[in-house]
Amino acid sequence: MRMIYLDNAATSFPKAPGVAQAMAGYITDVGGNPGRGGYTPSTQAEMTMLTLRERLCAFFGSPDTDACVFTSGATAGLNLVLKGFLNAGDHVVVSSMEHNAVMRPLNQIPGIFVDKAPCAPDGSLNVSAVAALIRPETRMVCLTHASNVCGTILPVAEVGALCRERGIAFAVDAAQTAGHVPISLTKLNADALVVPAHKGMLGPQGVGAVLMRRNFARCLEPLITGGTGSHSDSETQPSELPDKFEAGTQNLPGLYGFLSALDYLEPNMTHLAAQTQALCGELLNGLARLPHAHVLGKLKLLGRLPVIAVDFSSLDNAIVTDLLSSEYGIAVRCGLHCAPSAHRTLGTFPQGAVRFSIGAFNTADDVRETLTALDAVVTDRRVFAFI
Repeated sequence: MRMIYLDNAATSFPKAPGVAQAMAGYITDVGGNPGRGGYTPSTQAEMTMLTLRERLCAFFGSPDTDACVFTSGATAGLNLVLKGFLNAGDHVVVSSMEHNAVMRPLNQIPGIFVDKAPCAPDGSLNVSAVAALIRPETRMVCLTHASNVCGTILPVAEVGALCRERGIAFAVDAAQTAGHVPISLTKLNADALVVPAHKGMLGPQGVGAVLMRRNFARCLEPLITGGTGSHSDSETQPSELPDKFEAGTQNLPGLYGFLSALDYLEPNMTHLAAQTQALCGELLNGLARLPHAHVLGKLKLLGRLPVIAVDFSSLDNAIVTDLLSSEYGIAVRCGLHCAPSAHRTLGTFPQGAVRFSIGAFNTADDVRETLTALDAVVTDRRVFAFI
């Protein structure tokens, strides 16, 4: 039984062509640690990191290459931005669609105040809901670019303009949108843009980047300090960028894989986005005809990503998911998707939903077979036996 992989919002699979080879090539042929030697493998790895920084800044419209910082992923990047910038007494505005990668770090910072701008039942956000919560002590607005649960895209450019006008820092969690839609840090009026390599960017797990405006980066306190290969005569962390935030050994195999993924994605993104959106439309149309299936979020393609959440409200979402996997080889994700507030907004807390997320390498056959399997599953007596 072949696997139909529809969990690309969690991590893309398969990865872009060339990623595995690039990662293996670093391990077998390079092996050097940047900044830790003047010999060829070390300098070669350092130049690869610089190339990736420059390419990411060009790809994401960020003007300050030295303020592009590598992390272990979007979660680490959000922790760096939130914990490095906010202090007791600060006020932060988020949306009701945020992932726990935003909410849990905020809940760890002592003495700050957080307000959630309420989103509509389809996950959409009105900029006026953010504006209404801004007060004199508001220091940051942090928004997801698109919901990881239902794929609804939030108006980050408009919120960014509001923040720029009010002199408030603006951070964007682009975990779901990076690689799917064109993004420019400058056009979004963002101070920080957080991206992982392993989702829409089609790269490996365990690596990501935070792209920042230089003045914003200089305001942050680093979360991790230690050896950087620079200023080794001093026992205090360097203030220069990006060394300030990159203590210790970086995930070099991951960074080589990230650069390889970008090589593939950059010339192909427009085509891949059109392809995944077309498949999303086919899946939405099929789900609309399916009994017991309540699609969350936007029912049309406009303003959404190819991430579809379904509440099989008359059935058991977990059993639907299990049957899809065990009997049809279809990999989807059931539950609350690390976003309880989003599910409260969508009306699916605490039962959660079944998420189907389409990726670059899915096909029309994958969608047709999934809909055929769902037709069988929603009438399967075993589903009803557990209700």
